[in-house]
Amino acid sequence: MKVKDNTVSAFDAKTHLSQLLQEVEKGRAITITRRGKVVARLVPATGEYVASVDDILTELSTIRERVKGGCDIKELINEGRKR
Repeated sequence: MKVKDNTVSAFDAKTHLSQLLQEVEKGRAITITRRGKVVARLVPATGEYVASVDDILTELSTIRERVKGGCDIKELINEGRKR
């Protein structure tokens, strides 16, 4: 199983789930990808998970990539004022 930077492919995650769960029990967070895109995260269930700043920025980047199109905040504000 190839775990690089706490990331593993969906195929490897399926094949080696018990090993990944052992790692997660030790407190390690594992990111699962499919065709290079993040699809899930395995995080410890006990205790409160506190994401690092890098994890948060990575998640935000992933969300931005999935959102189609864009919007201009000023345009939305002005549109709301017209009503």
